[in-house]
Amino acid sequence: MGSASVMIGEAAVSKRSGRYDPAVGEELLDDFIRANRERDLGVYGVHVHREGDEDVERRVRSDDRVNLYSVSKTFTSVALGIAEAEGRLSLDDRLLDHFPELRPIAADGVEDVTLRHLATMASGTSHEWFADMRVDALDLLHEIVAAPLDAVPGTRFAYTDSGPYAIGRVIARATGADVRDFLMPRLFAPLDLHNPAWHTCPQGFPFAASDLFLRTGELARFARLLLREGKWNGRQLVPADYVRRMTQEFADTSSIIESERFNHGYGLGVWIDRDGMYRMDGRYGQYAVICPARRAAVTVTAHSEREVDLLEAIHELILDRLG
Repeated sequence: MGSASVMIGEAAVSKRSGRYDPAVGEELLDDFIRANRERDLGVYGVHVHREGDEDVERRVRSDDRVNLYSVSKTFTSVALGIAEAEGRLSLDDRLLDHFPELRPIAADGVEDVTLRHLATMASGTSHEWFADMRVDALDLLHEIVAAPLDAVPGTRFAYTDSGPYAIGRVIARATGADVRDFLMPRLFAPLDLHNPAWHTCPQGFPFAASDLFLRTGELARFARLLLREGKWNGRQLVPADYVRRMTQEFADTSSIIESERFNHGYGLGVWIDRDGMYRMDGRYGQYAVICPARRAAVTVTAHSEREVDLLEAIHELILDRLG
């Protein structure tokens, strides 16, 4: 950004002209909160981080931990990357490599489904399941494996919680710890995300694709970690190469018509946006938008019935005005 800064823990005090002027960030949030009220966007809280500037945050309601919904997928993806770096698995592994006992019930073609396919929503499965749906199967993973494919793995994007849930099960099988417990010492504790709740399936495994609960500022720490390519307080918590791969390895989403912001691809647990940005994206407006070019991350928690409008407001009133 062309300005020196002095780091104090995870905050930074800008030394532009020898002093820090917090007015710019405050003005952005004034306008955003005003738009939230006028457009009925349903925001709970917003946090803006830009390297070299002091973080700014606003609350609209009490600072409670909320369901991050599909933002949880990004945490599961990061767990996958850490497990790969530890030699526990590879993204090129096939799902059934880790569950050979399920081969007899697997649908034709499932033997070719890799962990990368599952992470990018390109497994070709016809199984459509989301964490708010009732689980009737004795074991959800068995149901996922047995579901017929309706596309060759790697050739079609189809958004479902099934893939990330299956990845969570692979992590548990490969490491001996479910995805939450695996991340506790490796991610949650270093980021001071104390004892986060993550709802589980009837088998006791975290849903992995949804139902992780955090506060706005807690999610913002994770966003800053990714902005910094996995480094936190001098420690490389997530391999930098994997953070880069999260946007380099992606499925084609150009056919989505809901919004242009969904057309740039779905990577390893993140949506790719234009101008080099990418985001964690959860139901009802849980967003963490990461902008490497501006060295910035904007995090919002909400209960919004106008999710696309909220996303556009984040870009229009905050990110586009950072310069």
